[in-house]
Amino acid sequence: MRRAFSFLAVLAFGVIFAELVSGYGERQTLSALAIHYLTEVPADLGASNVVTGILISFRGFDTLGEVTVLFMVAASVGLLLASEADEKPLSRPVVRGKEQRPSELVRNGAEVVLPLIFLFGIYVIINGHLSAGGGFQGGAVVASGVMLMMLAYPTGPIHHGFLTITETLAGVFYVSIGILGMVFAGGFLDSHILPRGNFGTLFSAGAIPLISTLLGIKVGAELSVVIDRFRS
Repeated sequence: MRRAFSFLAVLAFGVIFAELVSGYGERQTLSALAIHYLTEVPADLGASNVVTGILISFRGFDTLGEVTVLFMVAASVGLLLASEADEKPLSRPVVRGKEQRPSELVRNGAEVVLPLIFLFGIYVIINGHLSAGGGFQGGAVVASGVMLMMLAYPTGPIHHGFLTITETLAGVFYVSIGILGMVFAGGFLDSHILPRGNFGTLFSAGAIPLISTLLGIKVGAELSVVIDRFRS
């Protein structure tokens, strides 16, 4: 009976997805909404990357909600996995009575790749208003570097206090900039509180690069805490 029900469920999903695929067609022309944003973001915000301009400024409240959800996830994971074992030094996993250590390839590779990962993450964060990237993407890249560091140095502790303070300060400054936008500009997270600068340069798009940097710091710190909590 269970197999028959599973088969019918898979078949139903298959029919639904087949209908979606068969009815899909590439749009040949831009919609009026897309044209509006493609012209409004560079003209009004001064950001070359339209997606970043929309996420950080036009959809500021949505981005705040996403960051809040990520904070709740990090706090929940920390609450569920935290224990008295956190007060004890981390030990290497043991397999069949032998201490399992990271391979030399992982250790030496991490020493070479880690600086490049962190540098690339910083580049993605601060150039999010100019090219593909932004705070969320760059923060995830930085967190992936932290995960590689944990694999290469499994007994190396992560300073949760520093990450917590960093994440908290980034969140406070992020919300503060949003409030300044309401007071001195046109709304929450309005980037016009800072000069637009020259279009296409690093210091342009008003407060968008600053907001993106704060998002990258916050996301990177929160994801690093989540990854560290899952270490055995």
